[in-house]
Amino acid sequence: MRCSVDTGNTGGALKAFVQKHSKVITGILSGFDRLVFRGTLRQLCYVDGMMGYLWHRKILLKNFTQYAKETTAKLREASTRLAEKENRPVLYLESGRISKEDKAKEIMRKDGIKEGLICVFTALEPCQSYDIFRNREQKKLELVVRRRKCLHIYHYWINPVFGFMNARIQTWFPFNIQICINGREWLSRQMDKKGVLYVRKDNCFPRLANATLAQKLMDGQCDINWPELLSKVSRRLNPAHEKIFGYFEVPYYWSAFQSEWATDVMFKDRASLDALYSSLIHHGMTTFQSPDVMRFLGYKLGSTGKIDGRFSGEIVSDIKNRHEGVRIKHRINGNSIKAYNKQGSILRIETTINEANGFKVYRSKQGGDGRERHWLPMRKGIADLKRRADVSQNANNRYLDAIAVVDVPIPVKNLVQEILKPTTLNERRVRAINPWSDEDASLLESVMRGEFTINGFQNRDLRSVLFPAAEKSQDEQRRDSARVSRKLRILRAHGLIKKVPHTHRYHVTQRGRSIISALLAARNANANQLAKIAA
Repeated sequence: MRCSVDTGNTGGALKAFVQKHSKVITGILSGFDRLVFRGTLRQLCYVDGMMGYLWHRKILLKNFTQYAKETTAKLREASTRLAEKENRPVLYLESGRISKEDKAKEIMRKDGIKEGLICVFTALEPCQSYDIFRNREQKKLELVVRRRKCLHIYHYWINPVFGFMNARIQTWFPFNIQICINGREWLSRQMDKKGVLYVRKDNCFPRLANATLAQKLMDGQCDINWPELLSKVSRRLNPAHEKIFGYFEVPYYWSAFQSEWATDVMFKDRASLDALYSSLIHHGMTTFQSPDVMRFLGYKLGSTGKIDGRFSGEIVSDIKNRHEGVRIKHRINGNSIKAYNKQGSILRIETTINEANGFKVYRSKQGGDGRERHWLPMRKGIADLKRRADVSQNANNRYLDAIAVVDVPIPVKNLVQEILKPTTLNERRVRAINPWSDEDASLLESVMRGEFTINGFQNRDLRSVLFPAAEKSQDEQRRDSARVSRKLRILRAHGLIKKVPHTHRYHVTQRGRSIISALLAARNANANQLAKIAA
């Protein structure tokens, strides 16, 4: 099996990293790793909607408890019927410490299951459901939402499309569903159908015969008809859905509860990655402190660069020794980016998104006519899944770009010599950049701030950083805006930034990141550090 270096369509930053280490890299692969979807019956997820359903079914509140028990019994019987028919085990798990996935795989290996249902687990777990409250003051019954515990049913099976996967359903109203698949497991089945040779270990591929085709298959995972496929899974979990709800149509609304997007850089052997990995980990821990993590994952800081005292979230950068090697992780609340070595020869950069609204998507407003588009908060719904993939890939690219400066073999003078000379933009002369002046150094530091790495920056973003002030008159704001426009023109002329089409936003280019990172490192180095380098 022959492998070749192929950077696919994963972006300039990743290509730069691969080109730098091309002698020891055999290929790259980017795509979803773990994907967790949530299915909710939105009409039944709030009290008024549930009351409307009960009114439609002519169920009085005094009879709700009995009706709910009967409905749950129908769901449980229908959900486990297939397992009993196929003589597959239905097991009750008393402890939440038991790994359901490990136990399912153990049963799969023991029984030699190659396709279809493996087993069904049931477990008592917390949920959000309904209860009847007796309001003594108003002398009436009320339907209320409460945190309770109910039986959840887990199905583990080998799906013809997704491969090994699992799904669970809550057996009490409103019957929430969770579906978990793995993008690498899915890819292996796609490659089997295409006849692509590969070496697979766990959920990664140390060797690919055709990295270009594998990447194309992974890219296509974003474009499938998700509602149709997920609805098929929901019908498998609850075959009695139509029988329970009758003419009252309550389709599931699908959202991406959690996504892990991984970029695997495949080295030719363990020794090649080990020679580089310790330096990458050291650079990550000493460079990306808590404020940097906030910026990198899209949170803005004050003009001082310090964390706002009103911020109540958790910011953590840590190193963990795993059985495979060392993992470095930067996380803020529900989102994170991490780097670790897998199976000895794979460098994996992985962005996990749990809180999607921290990012932006260019779309029309919900309920609008669809003509005008704006940068709006990303939704958890699967409609924004492709944008979620783009954001995650950009984060991976930029993280690789940040660690690519480790042990840069190109002399700084070769990187920066062009920006030290005047140039032109639209046939107009533009001055050189002086990185040793406080004015230009402040500008370069500002455009490299972490909060601009995902969505870029606008004129007003730089104004708040370069010219902070509590209050300014309109004339002062206009003067500051003009000053920033001139600075942006200088950066554009030297190719350090580029304009995002159809917007007023800018991104730092790959060339710009290399040059600015090198300049800032040289500017901030002290005499002792420079002496060590010279030695």
